[in-house]
Amino acid sequence: MQIWVDADACPVEVKEVLYKVVKRLQIKMTLVANQMMWIPKSDLITFELVGAGANVADLRIVELVAAGDLVITADIPLAAAAVAKGATVLDPRGEIMDAHNAGSRLAARNLMDELRGTGLETGGPAPYSTRNKQDFANQLDKLLTRLRR
Repeated sequence: MQIWVDADACPVEVKEVLYKVVKRLQIKMTLVANQMMWIPKSDLITFELVGAGANVADLRIVELVAAGDLVITADIPLAAAAVAKGATVLDPRGEIMDAHNAGSRLAARNLMDELRGTGLETGGPAPYSTRNKQDFANQLDKLLTRLRR
C-alpha cells in the first residue's frame, strides 16, 4: 500500500499529519504537484513534480495509483478515478470516498458545476479548521488500520 497526495491544494496541516504517520507506520508516500514544495528528508517520502496545466497532477496520480492504495485529495473527479482503480480516498476534512459513494459524490459535484456555469452563486467550502484536521487524523488512523490488514 502507498499513499498518494494531490499536493498542490492540500493544506499544510494535512501534510504535517501525513509526515508523522508515514514515519511512525513506515508507509511509502508520494506527493504530486505542479510546483516545487518542501518535503522532509525521508526514504519513505517522495515528491513528483509534473508540468503546469489543469489536472496534470491528477492524471499522474491516476496513472500511478493501484488497488489498495490511499489517495489524499479534495478533487472529486480525481477521487472517483482513483476509486475506479480500487483505491480509497480521504479528503483533507476527513471524508472517505470509496466504491459505495463515489458515483453519488461525482454526480453532486457535476450538478454544482453546472449550476455555477449558469451563474448561480454556490459559495465555496468553509475555511479549514482545527476540527477538520482532527477529523482527518482520526479517519486516517482508522483507514490505515483497515487497509494495512
